[in-house]
Amino acid sequence: QVQLVESGGGLVQPGGSLRLSCAAPGSIFSITVMGWYRRASGKERELVAIITKTESTHYADSVKGRFTISRGNVKNTVYLQMNNLKSEDTAVYYCNAVLRGTDYWGKGTLVTVSS
Repeated sequence: QVQLVESGGGLVQPGGSLRLSCAAPGSIFSITVMGWYRRASGKERELVAIITKTESTHYADSVKGRFTISRGNVKNTVYLQMNNLKSEDTAVYYCNAVLRGTDYWGKGTLVTVSS
């Protein structure tokens, strides 16, 4: 069982920045893939960015050049640096981890981009 702990959501003005953090404390195995997904109100959940154990990354087209995903020095941590935020980035952001073919999800953190 992998528990994911997210932090860093909040309210920010358009053009602003936020940094999301996700950790899997207590996981003794190195997680293969970690990433972030989001679900906006009335929409399906969508991939935002993922990073593999070897630090290969993949981004949704809508966030390329604005968001950066990275792994922390502490094992099984991942960050999402979000710059130049837009109103359409408003959503609940979920941390995801894949371990031995099983998906694990965090509870989500709300990001609201509004003036």
